[in-house]
Amino acid sequence: MLVLLDGVKSRVLENGNGLAVQFLEAGQHGAPLVLLLHGFPELAYSWRQLIAPIANLGYHVVAPDQRGYGKTSGHSAGYDVDLAEFGMVNLASDVVGLVRALGQSDVALVVGHDFGSPVAAWSALMYPKVFHNVILMSAPFAGPPEAQDAEDASIHRDLARLSPPRKHYQWYFGEREAEANMLDAPGGFSEFLRAYFHCKSADWSGNRPHPLARWSASEIAQMPHYYVMELDAGMAETALSMAPGKEEADACRWLDRAELEYYATEFQRTGLQGGLNWYRRSTSTKEQSALAAFAGQKIQVPLAFVGGAQDWGVRQVPGALEAMEKRASVDFRGTNLIENAGHWVQQEQPEAVLEVIGGILKS
Repeated sequence: MLVLLDGVKSRVLENGNGLAVQFLEAGQHGAPLVLLLHGFPELAYSWRQLIAPIANLGYHVVAPDQRGYGKTSGHSAGYDVDLAEFGMVNLASDVVGLVRALGQSDVALVVGHDFGSPVAAWSALMYPKVFHNVILMSAPFAGPPEAQDAEDASIHRDLARLSPPRKHYQWYFGEREAEANMLDAPGGFSEFLRAYFHCKSADWSGNRPHPLARWSASEIAQMPHYYVMELDAGMAETALSMAPGKEEADACRWLDRAELEYYATEFQRTGLQGGLNWYRRSTSTKEQSALAAFAGQKIQVPLAFVGGAQDWGVRQVPGALEAMEKRASVDFRGTNLIENAGHWVQQEQPEAVLEVIGGILKS
C-alpha cells in the first residue's frame, strides 16, 4: 500500500518519448519545477520524505518512476531487448519529455540519486537551457569519457585472480541470472531487499569508506563485497551475509516494514530487469562511444554534491569525486558529506538533505 505525506499524490503523463510516466508530486502547478530522480533498486517512493517539504518552499516537486521501474510503462521488458533505450541519451530525453508534458520549459533544480545521479548530470549537460541547478547524490559525475575506448577487460581478469577471486557488481548485474538470483533469494525477496538496503546504509558497521588510489583490482577490492563480490557468489548470498538481525531490522527508523514491503511488492510485480538493463547498457562499449561524443563538455549550471559519510558509493570510482569537484561543471557549489548516512542518504537523513536542497534553491 502506498502511504504518502499529506499533499503528495500520484499521476501519469505521456512523456513524448514512448513512456507513460507515473510520478509523485506536490506543490502548485506552474510554480518553479524541482525534479527528483531515483536510482536502483528504488522508485519515486524513495523521495517520500522530501517531496512535500520541498514543495512547501514554493516549488512544484515531481518524482517519477524512471524507465523500467514501477508503474511507468512503455519500455521494452525483459533481458533480450535493445539496450539503447536504457542509455543516457534516451534517459535524458525521458526527463526533458516529462518536463514538457508538465507544461514547463525549464527546471529550477534536478536532483539525482545513485543511478539517477548520472541521469541528472547528463540531462543538464545535454540541455543547459532547461536545467538551472543540479544536485548529484551518492554517485559523483566525473564528466564525459575522453575517448571511445573499448572496455578494459584486464580489471575483470585481475579481480578473478585475487585470493579469494572477486568480480565487480555492475558487470554481475548485466548477467542473465542476476534478476532471478535476487527475486528468488533464500528467505524471500523482502528479506533480500532488507539486507541490501541495510548493508549499504550507515547501519552496517562495515561501511568505512576512504579514497582509493587507482582503478586496479587490489585497490577496488578494498570495498565491501556488495561492490566487489566473491567470484562465485550472487548478490542475494552477498547481501544476506550482511543482513541485520530481526531486532535491528524492526528498529530501523528510516525504512520500516511497511515501506520495505511497498518496494518489495512493486519489484515482485515488475521484476528487476528494467533497472538492471541500465547497468548492462552503461558497461557496454556502445554506451561509452555514444557518450564520448560529448568529450570536453561541462555542465554549464551550478552543481552540488551530496553523499553519506558512510557511503562507499562516493568512492567506488577512484578519482571521480575529485574530477567532479575540479572540472565537471563551470560552477561547482561544494561537496556535502552527511554524517550517519550511507548510500540511501535521502531516506536515512532527509532533514539534512533538505537543508542542502533549500540552500541551493535560495542561492
